[in-house]
Amino acid sequence: MIEEHLSINTGEGEMATFVVHPESGGAQPVILFLMDAPGKREELHDMARRIAATGYYVMLPNLYYRQVREFKLATEGREKMHEHMDSLSNAMVCEDIATLLTFADSDSAARSGKIGCVGYCMSGPFAFAAAAAFPDRIAASASLHGVSLFSDNPDSPHLDAGKIKGEMYFGCAETDEYAPRQMIDDLEITLASSGINSRIEWYPGTFHGFVFPSRQGKYNKAAAERHWERLLAMYRRCL
Repeated sequence: MIEEHLSINTGEGEMATFVVHPESGGAQPVILFLMDAPGKREELHDMARRIAATGYYVMLPNLYYRQVREFKLATEGREKMHEHMDSLSNAMVCEDIATLLTFADSDSAARSGKIGCVGYCMSGPFAFAAAAAFPDRIAASASLHGVSLFSDNPDSPHLDAGKIKGEMYFGCAETDEYAPRQMIDDLEITLASSGINSRIEWYPGTFHGFVFPSRQGKYNKAAAERHWERLLAMYRRCL
């Protein structure tokens, strides 16, 4: 595997980005890996490596780069994490994605054309919004225990669901105070009326953050492995 820790200039700052892809096999399809609220860290690097090992060019950016070069939850704390999280918007992240795609299109290791995306927790709505903002590029996108997928906000990602041309997957924890069942039920109604290729799947016996091995009391190995199966199968179908 080839790994790089890059600084990508967005015009608003230097976005630290972890890029990983196979050494051989030619150019690989691009996967955008959008972080959860605790930030870009080695646990996510390992998850990116797992995707890349199956034949993809994976980009994991620090979405908090406008505020901080690298965010460390252990030293900066949850209050600062929430400040950074609240500083982001769907539009800002989509601007960052445009920059990432421009970079990938200039790298011979990355295949041009259709790409995949996945967002965890706070980035669930970013992955949803991106699928609508880049319908001709993002052929497969996933939200895992995503928050704010359906809301009264004027930029709620569900409002643009009908623009999505690719496949969209939503993996939901059975018990999730950040993504209550009513929100998902409302989302399901919107998706059904939009006519897009989408799927909502509940993960029984799980809590918010169930895919992360270091999330003590939340990690559910069986459910996490199912999420990998769903994610990688979708990428094989679509990319």
